[in-house]
Amino acid sequence: MLRWSSFREKQHRQLIVRRSRELRVLEMADLPPATDNPPARKLSRGLGTAAEYQPLPAEKPVTLAVRESDSIEPMAVPGLSPRVESRVSALRRRSSQARDRWATKMEFLLAVIGYAVDLGNIWRFPSVCYKHGGGAFLIPYLVMLLVGGLPMFYMELALGQFHRSGCVSIWRKVCPLFKGIGYGICFICTFIACFYNAIISHAVYFVVSSIAFEVPWKTCNNSWNTPLCTDTLNATLGKSGERLTTPSEEFYFHRVLEIQKSTGFDDIGGVKPSMALCLAFVFLLVYFALWKGPKSSGKMVWVTATAPYIVLTILLIRGVTLPGAAKGIYYYLTPDFAKLTDPKVWSAAATQIFFSLGPGFGVLLALSSYNDFNNNCYRDAVVTSSINCLTSFFSGFVIFSTLGYMSELTNKEVSEVVGDHDASLIFIVYPQALATMSYSSAWSFIFFVMLITLGIDSTFAGIEALITGLCDESRLLARKREWFVGVVCVLYYFGSIPAISYGGQYVIPFLDEYGVSLSVLFIVTCEMVAVCWFYGIDRFSNDIKAMLGFYPGLYWRVCWMMCPIFISVRNFLSFGDVIAIVIDSYLCFSRNTGDENNNGSTSDAQGSRRSDGLPCRISGAPRSSFTCTATTVTLHCSFS
Repeated sequence: MLRWSSFREKQHRQLIVRRSRELRVLEMADLPPATDNPPARKLSRGLGTAAEYQPLPAEKPVTLAVRESDSIEPMAVPGLSPRVESRVSALRRRSSQARDRWATKMEFLLAVIGYAVDLGNIWRFPSVCYKHGGGAFLIPYLVMLLVGGLPMFYMELALGQFHRSGCVSIWRKVCPLFKGIGYGICFICTFIACFYNAIISHAVYFVVSSIAFEVPWKTCNNSWNTPLCTDTLNATLGKSGERLTTPSEEFYFHRVLEIQKSTGFDDIGGVKPSMALCLAFVFLLVYFALWKGPKSSGKMVWVTATAPYIVLTILLIRGVTLPGAAKGIYYYLTPDFAKLTDPKVWSAAATQIFFSLGPGFGVLLALSSYNDFNNNCYRDAVVTSSINCLTSFFSGFVIFSTLGYMSELTNKEVSEVVGDHDASLIFIVYPQALATMSYSSAWSFIFFVMLITLGIDSTFAGIEALITGLCDESRLLARKREWFVGVVCVLYYFGSIPAISYGGQYVIPFLDEYGVSLSVLFIVTCEMVAVCWFYGIDRFSNDIKAMLGFYPGLYWRVCWMMCPIFISVRNFLSFGDVIAIVIDSYLCFSRNTGDENNNGSTSDAQGSRRSDGLPCRISGAPRSSFTCTATTVTLHCSFS
């Protein structure tokens, strides 16, 4: 009798629990309570089918509110058709999965802003802007933002938020045929981590070197300087044709990189111990930013995403007070509308928008997958992309006000001071300008700290894309995330060793141009084709309506449909540049090899020249940043 009563009590408790669960589901669906208890429908616990992702009927609520506390298994709801019940079941099953979330909405916004705003906003956009029409360049820049950049940015945020998956498993839900896109993104993230962290380690080295009474690149009285070093910009030479170098250039090449110890790409030499420690410090920051997922990275971005704006404001105030600052800003903004007829200007605008916002790298998918289901990703896309573009424009005033000051010191035009838009602007030209100011050590310290914060949140966002994608594929990796992040950081550290070696400047351009720039364009084209043409704009619009409660407008639907064509046209416009790069690579390599065979000696550290007279970049040698051409009386110096 006791056993029978215990069984009845247990059965009664189960009935109460089942009824309470049913009432909670009815409350979520806003339906009248049922008069009886129909038998529970057995639901599959596997992956959702295509039918589970169909939109709700018009007579039902168009927005499904999924809360953190709603973690029970869905029960059969009377009055719902099997199709709608399947839809609710799919969304409830995704909400019941143990997945981290951002602590606040601001942490997500700062993470996206920190990822989009990186080193390229500081050194690339200002140079690209003045080289392609100055203020007139803003016209194609804004057009490419509205037509291509912002729609792709919005699409990735919505895609990751709806499916709550990383860059690998999401394609099994969107289009299994394109699952290779996820693994391709993982390889691209690996290439970026191997050379981007090396660049950040250079900034760390500059920060440590700035902790002194006087910055070491201020004069030529150092052990690493050569007889051609001069700290006097207006000098005279008795010998025509000599090429002089600045203290900042020799500090970067002969002290930081020590490229004189490497003879070429086939002999990159050893590794500088101090640079290895700087790289270890970078990966240590990356590990502690990622080991707890959004819980740890969300705290880090409060510093790394906001500090650059404080430093940029301080540098702008200092820059506009320098003599010649107005000259540099005027040169930066002077419009040249005639260049708008050049297709290369529009191609440069598309390239700048694409690599600045960063769609196709899997980062936006990973970051948005930790959002709430009903988060307004449309507003997030508009706000973050606008902040990114405004930051690029704002940084131009910071850079060119200082370059105008350098133009005033050298009595040269700003165009001769700036030169090519490469990383030498932040490691050679700008440090040389800071060295001429009062309290140069303090200004250099805050400038390179800003570079570290700009780069570190971008690099841990890229690594987070890979970690999220692989953890979604393996429950074991997800449970052992702390160990998995540590293993990834260690592997990436050793993979970055060639980039910080004495011949690292031969490795970095190779990985950048061949491992990332070309492949990511192909990856993002496949991604747009998979979402826009295979998954379908209508189905994707229904997903957005389920999250936000409204359909995307006609403008967004047309832009998404044209995105694959937009990217293909951009690739076609830049195809000639790609062919030129390959040809110059072959010619430079052949010329270097021929010189070694004929003369029995290797080329110098600066490399041989291409057909246009510039140094061979593909062989790894960076372009010279300060060129001096001597006449019989006066030495004319310019940055190039």
